[in-house]
Amino acid sequence: MSADPPPPTPSSPAPSPPSVLLTFFAGTVEVRSEPVSALPTVAALDLPGCVDDSRAGCLRCQAFGYAELVLALQRHEKAGTIAAVVDDARAYRTLELVPSMPPEPRHYQQEALVAWKKQRGRGVVVLPTGAGKTEVALMAILDRQRATLVVAPTLDLVRQWHQALTRRFGVDVGIVGGGEHTVLPLTVTTYDSAWAHMEHLGHRFGMIVFDEVHHLVGESYAMAARLSLAPYRLGLTATPERTDGRDELMFGLVGPIVYRKEIDELEGEFLADYDTETIVVELSEQDRAAWDTARAIYKGFIHDEHISLSGPRGWDNFIRKAASSAAGRKAMAAWRLQKRLAHASEKKLDVVDVLLQRHRGQRTLIFTDDNATAYAVSRRFLVPVITHQTKVKERSALLSAFSDGTLPILSTSRVLNEGVDVPDAQVAIIISGTGSIREHVQRLGRILRPRPDKRAILYELISANTGETFTSERRRDHRAYR
Repeated sequence: MSADPPPPTPSSPAPSPPSVLLTFFAGTVEVRSEPVSALPTVAALDLPGCVDDSRAGCLRCQAFGYAELVLALQRHEKAGTIAAVVDDARAYRTLELVPSMPPEPRHYQQEALVAWKKQRGRGVVVLPTGAGKTEVALMAILDRQRATLVVAPTLDLVRQWHQALTRRFGVDVGIVGGGEHTVLPLTVTTYDSAWAHMEHLGHRFGMIVFDEVHHLVGESYAMAARLSLAPYRLGLTATPERTDGRDELMFGLVGPIVYRKEIDELEGEFLADYDTETIVVELSEQDRAAWDTARAIYKGFIHDEHISLSGPRGWDNFIRKAASSAAGRKAMAAWRLQKRLAHASEKKLDVVDVLLQRHRGQRTLIFTDDNATAYAVSRRFLVPVITHQTKVKERSALLSAFSDGTLPILSTSRVLNEGVDVPDAQVAIIISGTGSIREHVQRLGRILRPRPDKRAILYELISANTGETFTSERRRDHRAYR
């Protein structure tokens, strides 16, 4: 007779899945486990962006990765590999905003909002200057109903956003920057203040709007996006592309381009019809002789020092070598002289005189590349000038007088390219500028605010047989000029 089998050995109960706790610290999200001993189990999960921080006894990821991290944790919670997620990282509120008399959105603004929502509330909307990018952002803020931080490049734009948010939603709006630090569920800040304070503010907003989002590609400014855990992100710009390829950094931090309209697509209905005209201006005999002499000195130094300006560090090499010898300093002075002669020759100002006579009484913006030329225009034609040195009150008074036609002509350098709400203008005269496509499109956009029977015109003045010819070709490489 066989013996009875031994009783089964009781097995140890399977360990309960751990819970996960999220907290925000200095622009990062800390991931801990409950019980603490289960952290290796949590670390073994597929958690995007997380790295081990043994000194703090947690896993850590940049705040930017918060949304993807939460989605991954929710999948694990649903699968039963973790018991629960305790989210103490986010400190932002859900709002109950009620708009006050919003305008009927244009069809493309509504399309932009729909496209952004399809991308889970992340992405860049590209619209021309004057086409209503702000309205798209206000619609998105209303749709998401999350505490929102708007980041703008200048204090002028901070003021304009503050006014737009206050008018639309009828609530107090905070400001961080320009000597103010009031943080509210709707807050506006500059890029400078955003990256400086985001390690403390990054968990207080569920949505972040980057106006003129092309500024975000700078390493410091990019921290404003990396240190924020806002799941919803909207970038606004008229010209996202960059020649250095850093626009990919922008898309990585905010999202891809979800909607785009160009100037020529909105011309005639939502933007004014327009013409562009390039005027080639010959230098005077005296200016030509001075330019040729300066050019020879500059090119001679480049040749003798074997400097290749086509390389990525070519210009830096020139500056470094120019500072180290008397010949180099002479070459730098020659480069500056030839640039000044090309940008602001007397012949160019003579052409400006003709154009101002042709468009007498029409509101006209005269753009230059530098303050000195802007002031020279102001002195010759007795017109007001706005540069970065112009005080805010004076700038507001000049723009108001320009708007009502009291002062129909303004001379300016780069300060009105972006960041200032410029009243309706019909004529733009570009005396000088950089090779930036963005700058050229922004300047064109300044005269495209529509009104009945308006046809705007942009004049571009180019000094013949100088480097401006190549510069003009580069900055006109945009469909708005084809």
